[in-house]
Amino acid sequence: MKRFLIYTGKIFLITIVLAIVLDGIYTAIFMRSRDRGKIETVFNSSTENYDVVILGSSRANNHFIPQMFQDKGLKTFNYGISAAHLFEASLMLKLMVERKWKIKNVIVEADLNLAVGHRSEPISSKFLPYIHNSDVIRDHFKEEKNFNEMYYLPFYRYIKYDSKIGFREVFFTLIHKKTNALENLGFYPLPKHKNGNMRNNIVNLNPLPHNKSYEEIKNICKANNINLITVMTPMCENVKGMNYFDKVKKAYPEIHNYENVVTEDKYFSSCGHMNDVGAKIFTARIIKDFFNK
Repeated sequence: MKRFLIYTGKIFLITIVLAIVLDGIYTAIFMRSRDRGKIETVFNSSTENYDVVILGSSRANNHFIPQMFQDKGLKTFNYGISAAHLFEASLMLKLMVERKWKIKNVIVEADLNLAVGHRSEPISSKFLPYIHNSDVIRDHFKEEKNFNEMYYLPFYRYIKYDSKIGFREVFFTLIHKKTNALENLGFYPLPKHKNGNMRNNIVNLNPLPHNKSYEEIKNICKANNINLITVMTPMCENVKGMNYFDKVKKAYPEIHNYENVVTEDKYFSSCGHMNDVGAKIFTARIIKDFFNK
């Protein structure tokens, strides 16, 4: 029995040491990543100066064309991330401020995501390699239900979110394999799909009366003298429950409603995402309304 306990103890000790070593190796690799995605690019950046920073989900990533802002003399980057929620948009802005970025204007896409109060696990997991190296990230996750495991158990976060920050991502990061996330100044253009889903039902969708992450974004911008422009972006013609956007306007009157600026199906790749042509029409309207004064 004594030998068994000693053997078990040794296995346990080796496992802990191995977890600590692997955690350190993985983290060190991510700390040097600057060319795979938007999150690590922001985290590992130095001071930047932008006239316009764009934040939000895929409805930001696919809808705002930074080059059109640049053509007007406005240094711009689209930091919208597909599948992200406002939880991640708020944290991105916090990291930019922590790195002392100078930002004049932030455009935030806040519409369907106002109905969501939790984080997007696939996207938020990409912040976790840095949780021990940033007070901002640590504090942002502090109220999450599995924070203690993510923060205190070595290598736990890399195992739990292996598909996003596991061995494959570490390997590609190590060999500097680039993605298309940083191309086109962060904008991802969509084609017109013949078989795209041009119907949607948001009848049961309701904006939260107090979206914590959106309120954080507003407070950050106010505290750092950043002009905040929050907009709702277009959806296709065949949507049930379009009064959702009226609900948003009632709950958050400062948000600009642009859901009906582009409506024809020919300008959409799917019901909730404009194609490249639709994005050009939409972006031109945003520039005209907010940056031609």
